[in-house]
Amino acid sequence: MNLEEYFKRISFHGCYNEPDLETLKLVHRQHVMSIPFENLSIHCGEKITMDLEVIFNKVVRSSRGGWCLENNFLFSWVLREMGYDTTVLGSRVFSGGAGDFGPHETHLINKVMIDGKAYIADVSFGVSSQSWEPLELISGKDQPPAAGVFRLVDQGDMWVLEKTRRKPHILNPEFTKSSLVSRKETEPIYSFTLEPREVDDFSETNHSLQTDPNSLFTNKSICSLQTPKGFKSLIGWTYTEFTYKPEEGIDVVDMRDVTDDEVEQILREQFNVKLQNKLQPANKKVWYKV
Repeated sequence: MNLEEYFKRISFHGCYNEPDLETLKLVHRQHVMSIPFENLSIHCGEKITMDLEVIFNKVVRSSRGGWCLENNFLFSWVLREMGYDTTVLGSRVFSGGAGDFGPHETHLINKVMIDGKAYIADVSFGVSSQSWEPLELISGKDQPPAAGVFRLVDQGDMWVLEKTRRKPHILNPEFTKSSLVSRKETEPIYSFTLEPREVDDFSETNHSLQTDPNSLFTNKSICSLQTPKGFKSLIGWTYTEFTYKPEEGIDVVDMRDVTDDEVEQILREQFNVKLQNKLQPANKKVWYKV
């Protein structure tokens, strides 16, 4: 494993002599624009592991993406190699279906310290909840990238990441009432504490998320990649191109269903994902929003 291979994978051509904020922002943005958030291994009969070398070979060398336990674990290694002061944290993801945060820390994130200030660097939540740059750990501050307004809120016993979205403008009338589209203006994404975690703390979670029949990830095949204007996603057989239009106060949503024969072609052409094993797409009825 080496940084040069990783930098080539994300098309990063800058210098990294100093572990400063501007470099972190650039590497963070390049990661989410280059490496998909995806759980396709589960639906290809492959096991997802927390072995860093296996993750590196998959994500960097084999033109694949990964879910948070892979992408953010890899990113924590990258940051340490670059000289950043980084700490792994665990977070509980908000479920709109349950109206609460999950009972367990199933989402791995990174806290980065730069010049006495803390930032949350999360490169693997995907879809519209993905920030394009690290978020300063300061309570109540609107941090408005093009994707919408992200806000970290200190609630005393925990921090909450929330997002204020723009109104979706859905082009295809067949998807006007799609359950995949969030219509809430402001909604929590996840909660976390600043208690440091070790990667081994996520081993049981890594197993259960890919085997539990009630898990989101066993019920839906997901692939999402950020773009300079928004993001694109393939959830089961539903392909979406999301275009942020902050100047108009809307987000344009172009959705369509694709055939089995189109799925792997879309993964190659739109996400640069090349699968070694046959994908069985899944889109069962569990709560999930793009």
